[in-house]
Amino acid sequence: MESAMIDQLTVCLPNEPGRLAQMSRAMGADNIQIHALMVADTTDFGIIRIVCDRPQDALSLLRGLGYDATLTQVVGIEVSDVPGGLGVLLDHLASADLNVEYAYTCPMGGRTVDIVKVTGEPLAIKLRESGLTMVSAEELCTPRQVV
Repeated sequence: MESAMIDQLTVCLPNEPGRLAQMSRAMGADNIQIHALMVADTTDFGIIRIVCDRPQDALSLLRGLGYDATLTQVVGIEVSDVPGGLGVLLDHLASADLNVEYAYTCPMGGRTVDIVKVTGEPLAIKLRESGLTMVSAEELCTPRQVV
């Protein structure tokens, strides 16, 4: 189950015009591809959550540029793209006694994947027994061939 865990980059940015663009340009210049993004803001700063193809490199890059950045373990879970699909996913997590701290959606080649920060011990066993379809970091971040 360890391979089902995804490294997510979390960055705190001052809530000022152009700061998110500046960070995104720096990642793009280093050839880091963002696959999922969530932005939450407060009065003073924004919390940016990113799933990208090279999280360790992105962490080093952004810290080197003075950004407050960390890595967090999350899971990618395939969800049915139908009304109520999210409810089914959340019911599975709740029945496995897993708490959802936050979640956001990432489209993936015709499929819908929710990126979820969950807590509950033992996490790996509970996720495995949840009956949900996990998506690995490699699967999420590998470009698909368009035919």
